[in-house]
Amino acid sequence: MNESSSPEAIQRKRLYWHSRRGMWELDLLLVPFLEQRYDTLEAADQAAFRDLIDEEDQDLFLWLMRRELPEEPVRRRIVQLIIDHAESAGSLSHRPV
Repeated sequence: MNESSSPEAIQRKRLYWHSRRGMWELDLLLVPFLEQRYDTLEAADQAAFRDLIDEEDQDLFLWLMRRELPEEPVRRRIVQLIIDHAESAGSLSHRPV
């Protein structure tokens, strides 16, 4: 089995394509988070991210734009990690103009 067909590579590709959403605002938050932070997350936070990207765009938008908070503490934590990452100085250089 080559590296691009390993289970990890397949999961990573799935996560990338599921992180690309129908809303540009969500793409700007989810894709950089996946690329820059996902691999450093604890297993529970990685699982929370995988669950989060299965949510509807409308819910993600409300949560990531801070208009509402998810009710579940685990979901609220991963949303906050994504928001914090987007606001960190290190992620600014990866945002398109």
